[in-house]
Amino acid sequence: MEMKRTTIGGYLAERFKQLGLKHYFAIPGDYNLVLLDELLKHPELKMINCCNELNAGYAADGYARACGLSALILTYSVGGLSAINAVAGAYAEDLPMIVVSGAPNTNSENENQKLHHTLAEVDYDYVRRAFERITSSAVTIHHLSEAPVQIDRAIEAAFSTRKPVYIEVACNIAGLEVSFPSKRTFEHRLRSDAGALSDALEHAADFLNSATKPVLVAGARIRSWGAAGAFRELADSCGYAVACMPNAKGFFPENHRHYIGTYWGPVSSPGCGDIVESSDAYLFAGPIFTDYTTTGCSALVNPQKLVQVNPHSVRVAAQTYAHVAMPDFLGGLAGRLRSNSTSFEAFSRIRGEEPPPKHPRDPNTPITTRLLFAQIQKILSRDMALIAETGDSWFNSMRLKLPEGCRYEIQMQYGSIGWSVGAALGYELGSSDSTRTVALIGDGSFQMTAQEVSTMIRYGLKPIIFLMNNGGYTIEVEIHDGPYNEIKNWNYAELMDVFNAGEGKGWGCRATTEGELEDAIKKALVHDGPCLVEIKIDRDDCNKSLLSWGSRVASNNGRPPRVL
Repeated sequence: MEMKRTTIGGYLAERFKQLGLKHYFAIPGDYNLVLLDELLKHPELKMINCCNELNAGYAADGYARACGLSALILTYSVGGLSAINAVAGAYAEDLPMIVVSGAPNTNSENENQKLHHTLAEVDYDYVRRAFERITSSAVTIHHLSEAPVQIDRAIEAAFSTRKPVYIEVACNIAGLEVSFPSKRTFEHRLRSDAGALSDALEHAADFLNSATKPVLVAGARIRSWGAAGAFRELADSCGYAVACMPNAKGFFPENHRHYIGTYWGPVSSPGCGDIVESSDAYLFAGPIFTDYTTTGCSALVNPQKLVQVNPHSVRVAAQTYAHVAMPDFLGGLAGRLRSNSTSFEAFSRIRGEEPPPKHPRDPNTPITTRLLFAQIQKILSRDMALIAETGDSWFNSMRLKLPEGCRYEIQMQYGSIGWSVGAALGYELGSSDSTRTVALIGDGSFQMTAQEVSTMIRYGLKPIIFLMNNGGYTIEVEIHDGPYNEIKNWNYAELMDVFNAGEGKGWGCRATTEGELEDAIKKALVHDGPCLVEIKIDRDDCNKSLLSWGSRVASNNGRPPRVL
């Protein structure tokens, strides 16, 4: 039997294809050029060249959100270390990402060569060691015979941990032959211990069935650990009121008959916080309790009332059950809970919505954030995906009601401003052709990563960017203000002409009134290319929830040391 052969680069490309990837993000450098040549030989993969490594990492983050995995190709040290912030964000957000870097010649360290793009020291493992902390596997490939196994182990780790992995390939072996990758399955699913699962289900069912008005709350990890379907099955079966934590918005259908909104402590959507915090028992599935998701640790979640379902364990009040998989537990619980709609009935009695802005229809009315988001609400459809940048966009977009199928993404755990520009690029590439990505970005964040709009133009993408120009970093202003929160103004709308350079389809405009905004949205919806709508708003025009949230986060940050 004749054995097929390929190169190390070809092996990676074939694995990418087998895993369902259609694109990979890349920045060239002399240590990865042979590797890129080999990847380019694969006819079913498309290289997406970004403007810099940080932005490429953000794009890979967005792609992983859209389709469950992404690939990022870098050069050694100057490239890898530039991308490390984006990879850390993917680690924090539970996103599988395969990071592949070129590396120095296998002989260089033994020959005591000092190389360019390095620390001028003969120690070439420092980049891998840096990535070791923000990946679940970080390997260096120096030997052909070991390359297939090392690559496969790293990919398997990405799936089993839902984290990025780092693979470093020496530049002088990327084009050398290895065996062709055989077909295999990398999807990893934890199998629950039968005894622990049975005990956890019995305890949780007794605990929740004895409660008067129990509540369900979805956390961000129900998606990354494949439990969103089981959570919905549980919600359908028990009749409890259902809320989502802010970083899980969109992971549960907002048109569900028992959905009550976003639970975010004191800045929850109207009525939602009162129902959750007054409940005598609540199940949180896949939560990440941080100072941001709990509004400066001010959310009132009582551990004695809590069933906390983690990816690999369950805690019922003071009792922990290890080696229990989240989908198994939620699916098993669905048939054990008695129907109880008391919490939802209580919500129905107290629910209240913020009234829409009321003013006579006047196209000359200056734009406010409430008016802007009311217009965005009108255009949302099942074929859209919202990307909300860190900042005031979080709070305004939380109030939007997502139609069935409309997706929503924020980077709440890591909160790196500028993330959304690259993420919108990657998300649209990783989505179906019918998906229109809508990015909600502040001017301060946009200035961090604006170059990637040119990449959107280059590859014929069609996102709509609503850029809110209020002269600074609004979220920081509300946490702790100072002159460092002010930025230099740009003519943002005119940037589309700069990035087009006479050959692209980017379109930009500036809107300052209600009439101009309506016209801009109509044009954006039918335009065959990227759109940037710059909206000029007052510096102090922010969501009232941000004011409350910012003061509580600032208070938590400012706690004095207990021991001096």
